[in-house]
Amino acid sequence: MMISRMNRKAKMTEKSPEIVDVFISWGSTTMNVIIITRNGEFTMEIGFSESVLEIKRRIEQGLGIEVSTQILTVYGLELIDGLDMGDYPIIVEGTRIDLNIMKKELVIEIDPNRIQIVLMISKRKTIIEVDRTETVASLKEKIHGIDGSPIKRTVLSFSGIEMNENYRSLCEYGICQGSEVSVFYRNVNHPTRSDQPSARRLSLVVQTTSVLNSARIPLEMFESNTTREIRRVLLDGKVLPQDDYFFIHKQRIMQDDCSLRWHGVEDGDFLYVFKGTVSREY
Repeated sequence: MMISRMNRKAKMTEKSPEIVDVFISWGSTTMNVIIITRNGEFTMEIGFSESVLEIKRRIEQGLGIEVSTQILTVYGLELIDGLDMGDYPIIVEGTRIDLNIMKKELVIEIDPNRIQIVLMISKRKTIIEVDRTETVASLKEKIHGIDGSPIKRTVLSFSGIEMNENYRSLCEYGICQGSEVSVFYRNVNHPTRSDQPSARRLSLVVQTTSVLNSARIPLEMFESNTTREIRRVLLDGKVLPQDDYFFIHKQRIMQDDCSLRWHGVEDGDFLYVFKGTVSREY
């Protein structure tokens, strides 16, 4: 016959206070303990040979508390998963076991290639999340999903540079977190010179730098005129000395072969002219 549980009880006598009588109890292999939680308590029947880990698994099944977050303690002593309940003499019928729950650390994996960019669509800002490695063509498809615009007519520009190669990735154009990408739409039928007189006429101001005496030059052009044509008018009229120039409108470098309409230039806007040329290496 096996001894299922040994309960040690000390009986002190007046004659021999050092003598301890040990009583061995036979019979039951289980006992009832009380599990204490933050929200209350409940009674649980456990076996002497049942491991701490098995107790935790039963608690997980009943309360849904993950085993990895459970800490069981008795009188401040943590119960070890690999030991049986019978290994703890302090645990007897009616023992109160505290159940504490560890807070799981929140682990957030950040993909360095996932970024948020700002799309400027018809003077409206739209923030979207993209992957730096995706292509210009992929971004155009996303824009199509936003406003239904024809993909073939969509033109993207970043820092004054047209993103005209659909197979290139966004990072090749220098797109990063918070970059602002301008979105334009080309006309299907490009206007001819005979159409220009009927186009809207714009009154503009060309502002030069201190190198050119910080002059303000009033200028009237059609919205269908290109940046190259504006430069030619200023050079031919000897308003500007012969040299290389580039223009900026609202902090964006203007493209030579794109119209004022394409750049979003409105009546009364300022165009800033600078000496030099603009190039970009990919």
